[in-house]
Amino acid sequence: MGPRDRRLRTVLTVLVAWSALAGAALVGAAPATGVQSTRTIAPGVRYSQFDIPAAHGTARAHLVTVDLRDPRVRVDLLHPGAVAARATVSRLAGPRGAVAGINGDFFDISETQHPGVEATGSSDGPAIAGGHQLKGAVPNGQRFGPALPPGADTQDVLGVGTDRRARLDRLSLSGSVRTSHGRLTLGGFNQYALPVGSIGAYTSDWGAVSRMRAVCGTDTDRAAPCSTDTYEVTVRKDHVVAAAARPGGGPVAVGTTVLVGREAGARYLRTLYKGERVQVRERLVAASSGIPYRFAIGGFPVLRGGVPSAGLDNKTSAVRTAVGIGDGGRRLLLLALDGAAAYRSGLTVAELATTLRGLGATDGFNLDGGGSTTLVTRLGGESAVTVRNHPSGGAERAVPNGIGVFSAF
Repeated sequence: MGPRDRRLRTVLTVLVAWSALAGAALVGAAPATGVQSTRTIAPGVRYSQFDIPAAHGTARAHLVTVDLRDPRVRVDLLHPGAVAARATVSRLAGPRGAVAGINGDFFDISETQHPGVEATGSSDGPAIAGGHQLKGAVPNGQRFGPALPPGADTQDVLGVGTDRRARLDRLSLSGSVRTSHGRLTLGGFNQYALPVGSIGAYTSDWGAVSRMRAVCGTDTDRAAPCSTDTYEVTVRKDHVVAAAARPGGGPVAVGTTVLVGREAGARYLRTLYKGERVQVRERLVAASSGIPYRFAIGGFPVLRGGVPSAGLDNKTSAVRTAVGIGDGGRRLLLLALDGAAAYRSGLTVAELATTLRGLGATDGFNLDGGGSTTLVTRLGGESAVTVRNHPSGGAERAVPNGIGVFSAF
């Protein structure tokens, strides 16, 4: 451990001990002053802010600590009601009555590589809200965001199970399309990108955005041209009701599934005829937990069992959002850095892992950062949430999802 690591660990140890004190005055979202503060904002939920010395300068941290042992507290996915849609964290958290929230997964933010193709705003990884499975993960080569550390995958999630314990896991898609011709494995579920040669299923959860982006890029190159070999079939009540040569747009009706195929998947869909019976099944399967998830969000692990992941970037410093898990999954640490000019240097991913460990986390998960990084809270007596950090873009960015904290107080 070098001098800088020892200094960071010492500061964090002091902050952890200090943050356990109750009743300190809230400094609020003013530019960093060096003053540390904490306040209980709801039973089982506390908000703190403090400074972190880092390689490229001082970072200002905003932290929400969630005690999942408190039966009055729960966390869930914040999302705008459709997979392919975006809203600010304030708009996602406020109307739902959340007492705190942060932004979530990386997402399809721009399609400059594919002129004329609409950016979907959809997230990279799997998503589960209120126990309802919303979407699967795009291929690794199609993801937006920084390079994944060795061993990480777009299927990686942070989730909270029906046992009220948080954990890191991996959710893969298990699905099929059954016809009189046989059974074909489903390659995607409400995803902005499909594996080459596959078929993806789109439900009413997708939203109204065009599905054309699903057939653009390849498994290894997000910027590769869109496929010209495509086909789309609409299935309602287990029967084909419509077909088209290209992926379309507009809302998908409840009880209807749109199948989008590219290359070999498109050729298979062309064999189907109107009125033919087709059964589509999809579900997300956890790699390590037998406990169903009530909530899950994509990102990538940076800390496991108290040990930082191998190969973490220790050079690129940025404003970041992350989640730590402590106390055997009974405590969540929602961390967002401040994007004010004085603190915009932020942390490297390696420093982020060390920070989470210093705050008592045994497992850590990195979420979208930069201009997306946002943390909001609603204090007792307030009717709306307040943004506690300074988004680095000068205003909140619309994002596809986030983590909401709810308290029955």
